[in-house]
Amino acid sequence: MKLENLQDLTTEGKNEGTRDLDRLSTRGIVQLMNDEDKKVPFAVERVLDQVSDAVELIVAAMEQGGRLFYFGAGTSGRLGILDASECPPTFGTNPELVQGVIAGGPSAMIRAVEGAEDSAELGQEDVHNYGVTEKDVVVGIAASGRTPYVLGVLKEAQRIGARTIALSCNQPSFINKGVDVAINVVVGPEVLTGSTRLKAGSAQKLVLNMLTTATMIKLGKVYGNLMVNVQATNLKLKERVKRIVMEVTGVGYAEAEMLAEQAKGDAKTAILMKLTDTSREEATRLLNLTNGRIREAIQKYS
Repeated sequence: MKLENLQDLTTEGKNEGTRDLDRLSTRGIVQLMNDEDKKVPFAVERVLDQVSDAVELIVAAMEQGGRLFYFGAGTSGRLGILDASECPPTFGTNPELVQGVIAGGPSAMIRAVEGAEDSAELGQEDVHNYGVTEKDVVVGIAASGRTPYVLGVLKEAQRIGARTIALSCNQPSFINKGVDVAINVVVGPEVLTGSTRLKAGSAQKLVLNMLTTATMIKLGKVYGNLMVNVQATNLKLKERVKRIVMEVTGVGYAEAEMLAEQAKGDAKTAILMKLTDTSREEATRLLNLTNGRIREAIQKYS
């Protein structure tokens, strides 16, 4: 398949079940869309081994001081930025740890930048503009699996020694070449021919959710199923910290509030203070020794 033969791509194919889309009632249209969307989780299920491999790669890199970068164009780029931007409020991470980059720069989030996705050179430049190093992991996202910008990103990332992951919705996929992990979620032709913001976009979002969430769990930023690394930056999140402390330790609201205040809004510290009956300073020391893992910190104390 030549790079220019778009008609050969699954994501560009015609969906035989939606040929009369414009003749349907409104209820018929949304029913048909819903029926097609149901196929997405099953497509993701078929690549869970690859997703798991990607998570392990990202965890290993972050434990050695590396970062995670998403690069994409159009919808793929926007989804990467969305996932990256949710990591600091959800997991209390530094905004530098997970970064999303879209072809054409931040303005392309709102309005398409003509020609940006067609430039492999721009992709190569962005790898350097964003300071990617050999310690980092780069995820190239392209529903088509052949976006020149993403091809340029991955080629340059590989050249400098970064680990690379490809995420596409076609098989075979050009962006798979030379990567450490290739994730190809084939969801089939779209309801609206070529509109990859639909099933392909949903599939990409599900995979990105898994990459960051599973990574943060493995890094100890989750206790049970609770977001213990959440940062209390607004009223809602301050209340969430208290509820988390209550659930883990079994204390009432008033004591949870006191613990949260003593811990300066840090749920992990508050939890450890209660469970080990230690000061904030000692709880902080234990967390530092265990890279923030509560279970390991409790074991060290005992």
